[in-house]
Amino acid sequence: MIVIPTYSELKKNAKLDNEEYKRIKVAILGDTSTQFLTIALKGFANQYKLSLDIFEADFNQIDRQVFDKSSDLYAFAPQIIILFHAAEKMLLRFYKNDVEEKTRFGANHIQLVANLYDTLSSNIGCKVIYYNLCEINNSILGNYANKTTASFIYQLRKINFELMNLAEAKQDLFICDICALQAQIGRSVSFAQSIYINTDMVLSLDLVPLIAKNTMDIIACMYGRMIKCIVLDLDNTLWGGVIGDDGIENIQIGNLGIGKAFTEFQYWLKNLKERGILLAVCSKNTEAVAKGAFKEHPDMVLQLEDFCVFVANWENKSDNMRYIQSVLNIGFDSMVFLDDNPFERNMVRENIKDILVPELPEDPALYIDYLCTMNLFEVTGLSIEDTQRTALYQEDAQRAILQRSFTNELSYLASLEMVSEVDVFNSFNIPRVAQLSQRSNQFNLRTVRYSESDIVRMAANSTYVTFTYTLQDKFGDNGLICVVIMRKESEQQLFIDSWFMSCRVLKRSMEQFTLNTLVKYAMQNGYTQIIGEYIPTAKNDLVKDHYAQLGFTAHDNKWLLLVNDYEEKKTYIKSKIKIYEQRYFTATTE
Repeated sequence: MIVIPTYSELKKNAKLDNEEYKRIKVAILGDTSTQFLTIALKGFANQYKLSLDIFEADFNQIDRQVFDKSSDLYAFAPQIIILFHAAEKMLLRFYKNDVEEKTRFGANHIQLVANLYDTLSSNIGCKVIYYNLCEINNSILGNYANKTTASFIYQLRKINFELMNLAEAKQDLFICDICALQAQIGRSVSFAQSIYINTDMVLSLDLVPLIAKNTMDIIACMYGRMIKCIVLDLDNTLWGGVIGDDGIENIQIGNLGIGKAFTEFQYWLKNLKERGILLAVCSKNTEAVAKGAFKEHPDMVLQLEDFCVFVANWENKSDNMRYIQSVLNIGFDSMVFLDDNPFERNMVRENIKDILVPELPEDPALYIDYLCTMNLFEVTGLSIEDTQRTALYQEDAQRAILQRSFTNELSYLASLEMVSEVDVFNSFNIPRVAQLSQRSNQFNLRTVRYSESDIVRMAANSTYVTFTYTLQDKFGDNGLICVVIMRKESEQQLFIDSWFMSCRVLKRSMEQFTLNTLVKYAMQNGYTQIIGEYIPTAKNDLVKDHYAQLGFTAHDNKWLLLVNDYEEKKTYIKSKIKIYEQRYFTATTE
């Protein structure tokens, strides 16, 4: 379970170094002291099983480090850069301006941030995390400060608003909302004027751990570590009371009393579901009684179709959680379990190592606020598929039911009537390609994460050959489920830079179908070799034998396929190949 350690605890954790953790190069540039933040970030990284190599510039060196290509920043070549302009430092500059300059203060700062990002993006190609501005009301104009553009608080709020617009336009710019974190604990706790005057440190040791956690939430999400599913208890979690004892008509939900808290909680969960978070039920209940609440109670916000898996029985909840995980085929570290009962929480936590089990407050009115402070559902991008995710998993359940009716696996695959559309990277699929790159952990041969801007660059670079695959069957459309990026190494050789796929479509011959299209491209374009590589991670053991099973042979710590010796694999998928500007194939269908 993720908790917020004190700065002292983070300082101890920062000394730990696990060589098995993924190492990430991070640079911190600030106009004020950042030493404590650096230590806290390193300490928090261990909770995410990440290790940070940090370059910390001297304070107030942001412009020199970014705009001078001979600076230490460029020699370090970071993957992520954190930029921190402190509102406290900006206040003194604001005082020195005349009235007209004060009204332009926010616009000028946004232009500076845009220039910093554009310079870093074009010269390093890294991701940038920018800390927005904590609010300071200098009380010079009282409440009239909200009516004039010449006030500092007006300009601060304008900057924070325009930062959101800028981040929306810049694919690899992410905002860490330290303004909200300050509001969470209060200005008097987050900042001490006397310490700032003597040390130039604007972030208190109470605020630093919160900022470090939220920064690491963003970084971890960039590298595929995110919550994908909420598993929910029912009684006293989604409604008040015990439905088996009280009856449907007596459970507490609606707009009266404590029922209002459960109604708002369900609305909050439903919005998470619509954003792409899977909802599942794990309840000690009689299934018909539990489902009856969703079918019959007029005030129920969530409906049965909002859940991808519904388990209500009298078995051990740890065992039921393992069943839910097996159905969804996601890691336990991608799941969070919410239950009002401390005994059940502890049992699941003790028996399933990686699952996140928050200590819900006793008062259900506090559920949402408590979970919001944990920032569990960080995301770096959204796609159309997010809104369809629950339906996709429900279709998977239908396929599982059909599969059990067949004694022959091949007959089952043939019965699905599968069709895959093969395409190149384009403006329509690039957001989903980037998202699949970020989310795919188990079926990911090299686990190289790509942002949208990375994908755009590769799509425009003739050195790369890009493939996307959808999969549709008689139960529904799975959407884009597989991506392959090949790099032209020579006139004879192609290297598979990335091959990642949704685990929902495993064992449907998609791997064989994909390789058939890759070989077809190689043959028609004169390539005689395809090289693959498997880089092991903590999560991709599933594909360690992938290339061997497809007929590649070991070669110089990689895998070699001789194109001319290849025999097309038998699949049960019909192809539908689109042709845009890049004409990979001579025919549109096969």
